[in-house]
Amino acid sequence: MKPNHIAIIMDGNGRWATSHNKSRKFGHKRGAKSARDIVRYTGMLGIKYLTLYAFSTENWGRPLKEVDLLMTLFVETLDSEIEDLNDNNVRVIFIGDRSGLTKSLIDKIDKAELLTKDNQGLNLTVALAYGGRWDIINATRLILDKIQNNELNHSDIDEDQLSSLMQLGSKPDPDLLIRTGGEKRISNFLLWNIAYTELYFCESLWPDFNHSDLDIAIEFYTERKRRYGKNV
Repeated sequence: MKPNHIAIIMDGNGRWATSHNKSRKFGHKRGAKSARDIVRYTGMLGIKYLTLYAFSTENWGRPLKEVDLLMTLFVETLDSEIEDLNDNNVRVIFIGDRSGLTKSLIDKIDKAELLTKDNQGLNLTVALAYGGRWDIINATRLILDKIQNNELNHSDIDEDQLSSLMQLGSKPDPDLLIRTGGEKRISNFLLWNIAYTELYFCESLWPDFNHSDLDIAIEFYTERKRRYGKNV
């Protein structure tokens, strides 16, 4: 059975650019093209949910010039792709801490989410300025607010309650997490939600990741026997 929800850590843009004697800007642009291709192919495969790790909370520590480039690229990508995504029945949702984003980018995000909110095809979640630890802390703060406002009792706090306040909300946890670029770590991505996710590490740098790579990752998933900690 194919995964219902795939999450991807898109790693390797900078290394790809270096290997081709290009600037990091060129690598990020090629990475954006790969993301577009994979989103379209995932929708064609009939997979319901796709979550892409576009920019982590730790990425704010990169050189200012590169951060500014990435923010500009996000705006340009939304401008150029949102109509096509909408025409293909894709619903787009962004998760993460928006407090550090520019107003122009936030406006583009709001517009994209509003435009696609009724679409019934692929659910595309873009993790932007996102970190798994931040997500858990943010959900904890929301719980404390509910308790303080007498909307919730201590005894009501359980996994379902906390899950509902995480950034993915009611979406199912990822079945398969793919990381490109050869590194074997999860880099603070969806820490709460990947407790029983199958992990697949791919050597291809993100700009080189293609349909065949995704097919191989899905085949890896279909061969796994998921036990969720149970001896069955």
